[in-house]
Amino acid sequence: MRIGEGVEWAVHLCGVLGVVPDGHTLPAARLAEFHELPPDYLAKHLQALSRAGIVKANRGVNGGYRLAKAAANITLLDITLAIEGSEPAFRCTEIRQQGPCAAAPAACKHHCLIAKAFLDAETQWRRSLASVTVADIITTATSESFDRERRRTFQSWMNGAVK
Repeated sequence: MRIGEGVEWAVHLCGVLGVVPDGHTLPAARLAEFHELPPDYLAKHLQALSRAGIVKANRGVNGGYRLAKAAANITLLDITLAIEGSEPAFRCTEIRQQGPCAAAPAACKHHCLIAKAFLDAETQWRRSLASVTVADIITTATSESFDRERRRTFQSWMNGAVK
């Protein structure tokens, strides 16, 4: 399974948007600037997050983005599905029904051990992502990842970026 870089970007963006004060927004250009991301590519991901109801866009002079709901109500799975889509990573093609030793369809009423193992792994992966929220990311970033100087730098940047 490969998760595209857009998922990483989207999680970080939601973390930044999660600390935007109520009633304010952050312009897409400033979001792109924060992590030095290509604005056009970032816009594509912001649109996907918007379609999924994770972020809300305000248009106009003071336009920008903000989270559409509380950071505690947005999971890493929500963001991943918004960016990557909801198709399962493993798709059983019932290859056991092909070739010289093909099984009859009646013998394939249940998943084989191979399909079951992959489907179980994906279920666990999804549960794990669903257990981590944007609020968790924000708490960890501000308490563990940011030293005092980085917190000050972030706050200063945020004060100049928020509309």
